[in-house]
Amino acid sequence: RAGGRRRGARLMPVTAPADRRFLRAQVKPARRRTAWAPRLRAAGRVAAVAALGWLAWGGARMVASSSLLQIEDLHVTGNVRMSRGEVLALVDGLRGRNILSVQLDEWRERLLECPWVADASLRRSLPSEVEIAIVERTPLAIARIGEDLFLVDERGVLIDEWGPRYEDLDLPILDGLAGKAGPDEDARRAALADRLLRDVRRQPDIGRRISQVDVSDPHNAVVIVDQDTARVRLGDRDFLARLRAYLEVAPALREQVPEIDYVDLRFGERLYVASLDAARAGSRGAARGAR
Repeated sequence: RAGGRRRGARLMPVTAPADRRFLRAQVKPARRRTAWAPRLRAAGRVAAVAALGWLAWGGARMVASSSLLQIEDLHVTGNVRMSRGEVLALVDGLRGRNILSVQLDEWRERLLECPWVADASLRRSLPSEVEIAIVERTPLAIARIGEDLFLVDERGVLIDEWGPRYEDLDLPILDGLAGKAGPDEDARRAALADRLLRDVRRQPDIGRRISQVDVSDPHNAVVIVDQDTARVRLGDRDFLARLRAYLEVAPALREQVPEIDYVDLRFGERLYVASLDAARAGSRGAARGAR
């Protein structure tokens, strides 16, 4: 028949597309994140930081204990009156310490405790040397305090007791300081003496003649020159000009007043002279009045 199958023809199977919505085996489920994975990563980071810290600590210990970084040499500069041994005695114990960890400020304070040391600095020089620079005090005069004599600087600081060790120093005697009892007042008086000596030393032949300086009155410096017993009152300024004026007229004054107690040059061109006889008479009168 026209609409029928042909005899002998083979039948071919036809595959119909299935609904993919029902092929559940072909859908791959998403992986579930476990709760312990972030913790493992955090633990790894902590372990890495701890390892680095341990390495740093171990390295620091190795550096601290390294014999290559132990202080062996102490190089001293700036000392003039102080011997190298005296400086090293002040920092006894510094040698052998680790050069990186040692606190140099503490050792500087030890140096400053010495009256001779005005300032000091310490500097590391790797691998094993510390450089010590000293600034010594400069003696201004020989201060007479009571029955004792001391070297003193321009700030009134007592440096050391005067003795044969310092006989090479050509310094005047300084009166008027109280010593440690009055440091502020002594600083003012020593500053007056310093200004005076600096001024008169501009003319060395006059500066060398200053034998004694009295600053009991911080506004009036009194000096005594060599081969003269008169006390010369110079005030607090124009020291060289006033002292030069006195030295020019001193021979003539001696002819008129053989024994001079003091000469006052604080009043311009006027010069006032007091004799020892008048001073003795005044002292006797005061003594009689006190009876």
